[in-house]
Amino acid sequence: MAQDAVALIKADHRTVEQLFREFEEAGDRAFKTKQDLVAQIIQELEVHATIEEETYYPAVEAKAKKDGKELIAEAVEEHHVVKVLLGELSAMTAEDEAFDAKVTVLMENVRHHVEEEEEELLPQSEEILGKDELTRLGEEMAARKEQLGAG
Repeated sequence: MAQDAVALIKADHRTVEQLFREFEEAGDRAFKTKQDLVAQIIQELEVHATIEEETYYPAVEAKAKKDGKELIAEAVEEHHVVKVLLGELSAMTAEDEAFDAKVTVLMENVRHHVEEEEEELLPQSEEILGKDELTRLGEEMAARKEQLGAG
């Protein structure tokens, strides 16, 4: 059974949160583990941001009123900040002094974004898009995700 767009987005959020928790639980000197986790986090977030920006956000924006459009604009800006951090992290190693701090800032940004999306944007989109459209978007997003090489 294909997930609708909202279910798919929430599942992605849970996946990333799990990786964040594993990072937080890794020991200070668990460099290899943390490096591997960050590589996974980068992959997950880049794919997630791409499918939201290509498919989900434009669909919501097309039907949303002013408030909805503002939510989308803010979400896109939040993605931008996250992508800058991902780019910086991908050029670092876990031994770098600023690595843990940068991951912490990344996690704070993503957690804030997830909370806003799940409390405001997703419920709003369920209302304005309706079940059939959300299912169609979910299928499109899942296919694109596969194409981009994420689970």
